[in-house]
Amino acid sequence: MFSVFVPSEGTLKRAVVEDLAAVPEHAVWVDLVSPTAAEDKAVERLLGIAIPTREDMQEIEISSRLYIENSARYMTATLMCHSDTDMPRTTAVTFILGDHRLVTVRYDLPKPFALVEAKLARSCTPSITGEMVLMELLDAVIDRCADILERCGAEIDQVSHDIFEPESERHGHAKQYSQILISIGRKGDLTSKVRESLVSIGRVVTFLSAVVEGVKWSKDMREQLKTMQRDVASLTDHASYLSSKITFVLDAMLGVVNLEQNNIIKLFSVMAVVLMPPTLIASIYGMNFKVMPELEWVHGYPMALVMMLIAAIVPYWLFKFKKWL
Repeated sequence: MFSVFVPSEGTLKRAVVEDLAAVPEHAVWVDLVSPTAAEDKAVERLLGIAIPTREDMQEIEISSRLYIENSARYMTATLMCHSDTDMPRTTAVTFILGDHRLVTVRYDLPKPFALVEAKLARSCTPSITGEMVLMELLDAVIDRCADILERCGAEIDQVSHDIFEPESERHGHAKQYSQILISIGRKGDLTSKVRESLVSIGRVVTFLSAVVEGVKWSKDMREQLKTMQRDVASLTDHASYLSSKITFVLDAMLGVVNLEQNNIIKLFSVMAVVLMPPTLIASIYGMNFKVMPELEWVHGYPMALVMMLIAAIVPYWLFKFKKWL
């Protein structure tokens, strides 16, 4: 079962069909979502084009992702999915453009598809073609990547504020530090996936720009392709900037953790030095020798306590004076 989109009265209507014979000839967009092998072969017979398998879509070499076969242009891109959750992932989507009809093959639900479907269901030009639908999809994907990067940048700024805020309640709490490290890791993973998607989309746009030279596309669509190329280039640079910023924030977080650990070790070291002289005095008068004159002294006990107190205060005062604490 798959979806077809047919222009009707200034909108693009969606229909889910089970019988391939019921597919309208003037359908401009055929959307295959997790198709079976039987559905792939049926669509191939109906439209006269080859549908790549899921394994073919996973290939990373350019020649397997961008090519022309039987006058149809095949373009496979990597798109973001579930970017609003804690487990974002990427998925391969194939766009097949031939005879002014667009065929999309996907095994997940990228949000731009739903956005474009809702937009075209409200309004579209009566003479809409598969090329126009493809441009809308690519534009929505680029906008979606920009939104994700904008949100990720704001969250990274918040993490940076939490790290460098001097009066932060997180100061000294290992549990909060671990949460910040997890957050940084998630932002880094999301940014790298967005950058991967942008690089993939940039290749698709460049491929389209090259093949439209021999195709009669409108001037507006050519200008739109150039705008997409500029947007992808700027967003890729921004994603690289965010990656560098995440690396800096991670290094700063690890530095703060090391500083906290050093402070704890320094505290234990100071306490050991402060308690060493009192321990020495107590050890001396704890020895069981018969000839120890102070043992018969009436004021020996309070004097020993005073000596231990002084022996503890003097090193502490010295550390404070040297500003080692």
